[in-house]
Amino acid sequence: MKLRVFPPEFKGRLHDARTATSIGRWLGSAFAVCFVTGLFSHVMQHPPDWLADSIPSRPAWGYRLTQGLHVASGIAAIPLLLAKLWAVYPRLFGWPPVRSVTHALERLSIAVLVAGSLFELATGLLNTAQWYPWPFSFVPVHYAVAWLVVGALLLHLAVKAPEIRAHWTRRSPGTLALPVQDGPDRRSFLAVVGAGVGAVTLTTVGQSFTPLKDLVLFAPRRPDKGPQGLPVNRTAAAAGVGGITAEEYRLVVAGPRPYTLTLAELRALPQHEVELPIACVEGWSASARWTGVRVVDLLAGAGAPAHARVRVESLEPRGGYRVSELGREHANDPLTLLALRVNGEELHPDHGYPARLIAPNRPGVLQTKWVGRLEVLA
Repeated sequence: MKLRVFPPEFKGRLHDARTATSIGRWLGSAFAVCFVTGLFSHVMQHPPDWLADSIPSRPAWGYRLTQGLHVASGIAAIPLLLAKLWAVYPRLFGWPPVRSVTHALERLSIAVLVAGSLFELATGLLNTAQWYPWPFSFVPVHYAVAWLVVGALLLHLAVKAPEIRAHWTRRSPGTLALPVQDGPDRRSFLAVVGAGVGAVTLTTVGQSFTPLKDLVLFAPRRPDKGPQGLPVNRTAAAAGVGGITAEEYRLVVAGPRPYTLTLAELRALPQHEVELPIACVEGWSASARWTGVRVVDLLAGAGAPAHARVRVESLEPRGGYRVSELGREHANDPLTLLALRVNGEELHPDHGYPARLIAPNRPGVLQTKWVGRLEVLA
């Protein structure tokens, strides 16, 4: 008896180009925002040498906005991607699997796009919870796959452009050719998808948009929870920085006229108070009042040339962000402080006691804690 294999049949409604196009517009917008803001974040964290001194320090809330949008758009894309896959999955079982060169390119772009999108959204979501159940480094792989997804998306859009145009609006020719009775159900389905996107956004975006902090249900951070009312990613214990006393602490400022300050001497210098946010790559952010010595004043005391770049070193013994650099824009901004106090209180050890960096428009991972050395770079 000869075994015959038939491709599966799908008789459900709404698995059509109009539904896929409608969801695709929302999903494409979310991906565009996520990619652009992610690219901005990557450049902020890992600036090429030729760009390091040109990264602006204003607006002070710039990184908070872009990273909040990055995580919010990425989370919103999750239900959108699931809805999009539901709308188009019967086509994955089309027969024959490849009908032409154009069709092969379409299939290839879809395979890369779907796999890459699932990877980006899954790893990005786990990164917000700081859970890394994989052997590779998150940042470079996430960044590389983002470019792969964008390339596959552009190829997919080019191949599917005629079909997208034919179903772009309710009055487009392809849409008018679909069964009229499906219209109300399609609109109901899209309304449910929109409500799902709104729900996950409202219950997570409060980690960066503080007016909605009381609605945070699923975000891993609240912007008002932690020592001194601020979240903490890396504690003093985790960083291996324990029991730094005021008597033993020394700040080394290396430059043309190097000098060393005790904590008492730092406190005796003119103190400045600024209100700046901490904005982390995981998507949470919170504003606080920081008090300390302006970095530009510390550099002037070391005879630093105008618009010098600065290397900031932490007392923690190891860690990927133990050392950071301040470009000229940030180093000379009067809002950039070596902070000694937050919200009127001496820094908690988990917030960088006895001294930490706080600068405007800067990723939280580069707001170096437990600072022990500032080095002027030519």
